[in-house]
Amino acid sequence: MPPPKTPPIQDVAPKWQRRASSAGPEYETGIRNPKGDWAASSTAAKGAYQQGVTQAIARDAYAKGVAATGNAGWQENAIAKGPARFAQGVTVGEPRYMKGFAPFLEAIGRVDLPPRGPAGSEANLQRMTPIPRALAALKRR
Repeated sequence: MPPPKTPPIQDVAPKWQRRASSAGPEYETGIRNPKGDWAASSTAAKGAYQQGVTQAIARDAYAKGVAATGNAGWQENAIAKGPARFAQGVTVGEPRYMKGFAPFLEAIGRVDLPPRGPAGSEANLQRMTPIPRALAALKRR
């Protein structure tokens, strides 16, 4: 079975930039109506953070920062700065997006997918497995 057809990054990145740069209102809505409690979620991630930032662990900077900021603090700063800067940031970030996403798009394009099975079948679930494996392998390089 041939690999999935993927568009070139030169087509994907400008589309991403156009669409994402007009998403400022959705950005603000997400800040104003979060899916969960930021402070609680951030605190729950403390263990993972500690594994990657040993020096900050020694002074417990992560927990102190979350406690000092709280929900009101992050929302206030994000609303004050984010909506006006979102489109500009996306535009400025397009080259880095292209550079960062291109290898993953290329990896997906090289995957040899098993044949499609009947709708809802286990075969179709197994058909998806090579893609996250290829992406994980690329990320570990």
